[in-house]
Amino acid sequence: MNFLRLVFAIVLPPVAVFMTSGVSSALFINILLTLVGWVPGVIHAVWYLQKTDERRGAY
Repeated sequence: MNFLRLVFAIVLPPVAVFMTSGVSSALFINILLTLVGWVPGVIHAVWYLQKTDERRGAY
């Protein structure tokens, strides 16, 4: 997970998810979680970025 995506995951969670996967179901889930509350959106974004990096093999 690079530094720029981590900053976006904390400040604007949907932007970080969009940068990682584009328009996908994960983006819509993150938008909904961010609308419910900022903290659930941040948690989902960081979790999603970490899992995506693990799948790609980029620790």
